[in-house]
Amino acid sequence: MRIAGVNIPDEKRIDASLTYLYGVGKSNVYQILNKAGVEASKRTKTLSEEEQRKIQKILEGYKLEGDLKADILGNIKRLKEIGAYRGLRHSRNLPVRGQRTRSNARTKRGKRVTIGAIKKEVAAKMGLLKENKENK
Repeated sequence: MRIAGVNIPDEKRIDASLTYLYGVGKSNVYQILNKAGVEASKRTKTLSEEEQRKIQKILEGYKLEGDLKADILGNIKRLKEIGAYRGLRHSRNLPVRGQRTRSNARTKRGKRVTIGAIKKEVAAKMGLLKENKENK
């Protein structure tokens, strides 16, 4: 079964396989299946053509995949343009929703980069260390 340019797995239950679509989560799946009148425990490959059509018809009312991603990117771009705090956090690649950054936020900020303690030999090569001949 193919919906919105995404192949849905045939061997899985329909409630699990619909979550492969970007923009459809667990809570949405059960609403969609109730509207379509399809059992959640059915396998995707056992769905009749009529049931597939009903599900696709209902999913047309939802923003999925590329449309949803474009919408989200547009919202982020708007926040950056108007100079909102959330937009600044997005542009600086920092957590947006008030999380602490001193000790966590590794997924957003990336791998640790050590700043500060460097060996004397490395500092001398970089020209950061000033030799005092008077103290020797």
